[in-house]
Amino acid sequence: MMTETPLKLRIEGMDCGACALKIENALKRLPGVSDVNVNYGLQSLTLAFDEDRTSSQAIEHKIRALGYAPVAPSGASLPQSSARGKLNDGSWWRSRKARLVIGTGALLLAAFVTSRINPALSQWAYLVAAIVSLVPFVRRAAAGVLSGTPFSIETLMSIAAIGALLIGAVEEAAVVIFLFAVGELLETVAAGRARAGIAALIDLVPRVALREQDGATANVPVEDLRVGDVVVVRPGDRVPSDGAVIEGTSEVNEAPVTGESMPVLKEVGATVYAGSINAHGGLRVRITRTAADNTIARIVHMVEEAQASKAPTARFIDRFSAGYTPAAMLAAVLIVAIPPLALGQDWSTWIYRGLATLLIACPCALVISTPAAIASGLAAGARHGLLVKGGAALETLGKVKTIAFDKTGTLTLGQPQVTDIVAVEGTEDAVLAKAAAVERDSSHPLGLAITQAAEARRLAVPASFGGGIAVPGKAVTTRLKDGFASVGSPRFAAERVDVPVDVAERIAALEDDGKTVVVVLHGKRIVGVIALRDEPREDAKASVAALAALGINTVMLTGDNRRTADAIAGALGLHAQAELLPDAKLQAIAAIKASGPVAMIGDGINDAPALAVASVGVSMGGGTDVALETADAALLKNRVLGVVELIRLSRATLANIWQNIGLALGLKGVFLGTTLFGVTTLWMAILADTGATVLVTANALRLLGFRGGRDVDARRW
Repeated sequence: MMTETPLKLRIEGMDCGACALKIENALKRLPGVSDVNVNYGLQSLTLAFDEDRTSSQAIEHKIRALGYAPVAPSGASLPQSSARGKLNDGSWWRSRKARLVIGTGALLLAAFVTSRINPALSQWAYLVAAIVSLVPFVRRAAAGVLSGTPFSIETLMSIAAIGALLIGAVEEAAVVIFLFAVGELLETVAAGRARAGIAALIDLVPRVALREQDGATANVPVEDLRVGDVVVVRPGDRVPSDGAVIEGTSEVNEAPVTGESMPVLKEVGATVYAGSINAHGGLRVRITRTAADNTIARIVHMVEEAQASKAPTARFIDRFSAGYTPAAMLAAVLIVAIPPLALGQDWSTWIYRGLATLLIACPCALVISTPAAIASGLAAGARHGLLVKGGAALETLGKVKTIAFDKTGTLTLGQPQVTDIVAVEGTEDAVLAKAAAVERDSSHPLGLAITQAAEARRLAVPASFGGGIAVPGKAVTTRLKDGFASVGSPRFAAERVDVPVDVAERIAALEDDGKTVVVVLHGKRIVGVIALRDEPREDAKASVAALAALGINTVMLTGDNRRTADAIAGALGLHAQAELLPDAKLQAIAAIKASGPVAMIGDGINDAPALAVASVGVSMGGGTDVALETADAALLKNRVLGVVELIRLSRATLANIWQNIGLALGLKGVFLGTTLFGVTTLWMAILADTGATVLVTANALRLLGFRGGRDVDARRW
């Protein structure tokens, strides 16, 4: 029975999806190798192989033959990420590509010096420099041809360089090879910059933690922390891993995790996240997640996986470039053959122009145009608490025509608050204090809201004698020092006392505003009315207006009653569909989707079906499991403004992609025209290709500067 052995390697030198495809094609041809998965974003390779048919040494040899460096993965780190490994492995100038640039540059310089000392040896010096420099690239091209990737960039460059040598353009051949090596190195450096965008998150997590053990504290590596351990987080310290506060009060800066700039008050029972910064008070924290599973580690893992997934535009470019390269080679052949054969023109001139065409046609800039922008966009989003699970979702967000919001917990805070107090007898504070005395031990959301409002006003709440007596759905009654008091529904009050006309009218007006009204009674007298409502988030109205300015329709889908839904929607400036059961929400999303892409914004729990059926599902949540694992994107800021930022980021990324494609194809078109008219030299042709690649990558890296605030205009990008 065949036993397959798993193998995991880190591959240095991959800059784009074409590199990954080249390795994948080669390894699939080895006997006994299966489940090959190459991720150029993570610079990783996983596969399974039969040791009786292929050895790990053979696999590594095949990778090296293609020009890449396989490295055994280092031990577990915090968090586990190729980005950290990449940064820790040494500087780019120590890489194989850097050594190749130095070698080819030294040979070119030696040939130049020789030509100045002894012009008679000039041709021979450049010929030797070109041939020696070309050997590594020819080997890689041959390995690609034998491994199922015949139309690689190395193949195009090798044919062009060999052709140049054959027609006597030895100096240009040597320069072309050197510039090609420089271009490859620049691609590596640029790719490393893009990876560093997410690696910056990793460095926010401290390396050591102050752990309590056996009555003492000691510094330990964060990798040694286990669930249940207690750590001390001093003022100025970073939280070493996710946990819950068990002692102390302090404000914590969670910007590294959520992108939220304002510090958040943390008291006993509050959740704290790895990488957040303790401001001024000492905290004792019980660890709830290990280092490899904390919020930062999971964000990094999710973004790296997202960068590995292909966006629709990237898949189209891959298909296009697969046919583009052989078509470019055919075009070069026709440029070489037709003018001499049909028009009797000089062979050497048109061979030269055909070789220049081959160099110009190199598809590197085109291939990386989309993944470079997507990778930068995903990394920029993660820095601002905008997590997107893949290029497809990031692209779709920029194309949505309608955004559907859940109400409770999304547009609103998710908990009722006291909004109005109407004093019939005495003062507002007296009415609220009496109601709080009745609701003191209540666990009902309305009762909790009333007691919290009294606490916020620092009111002296009367003492009660005995527990409250609850009539479900109607009222709570308790005995106070001066008699019985009740907090109940307007119907309950109407059953016991005559409600004055003006009070009844005020109750009706408050209910028309979508508020829940309770009546406070003392014995047989109405002393006041309190209105409560799950209020909109403070940024909800501005966010809806910002989306409208971006040309996006908004709608609220809720299971709440029509009156409350209309009141909330009217205040925010959007349309509402109310009293929707889960299946009705699905039908509403499907109907909206028929007229264009739709994004659904929900809390990630009860909205899961609607999130799944929408073109893009976006989950609200402050770093919770639901926010990270539900839907296609998550807003760690837990603010509606994050939806606006997501749309702007997506549109900026889409604009960047098309700019990159325009740069790649536009430069090639210009230089192809100048080549046909004999203006472009070979070294200019390879410089055009290298220049296009560098411009595309540099343009993509601009997305790392995305700020995400209200003042960001996608048109800048």
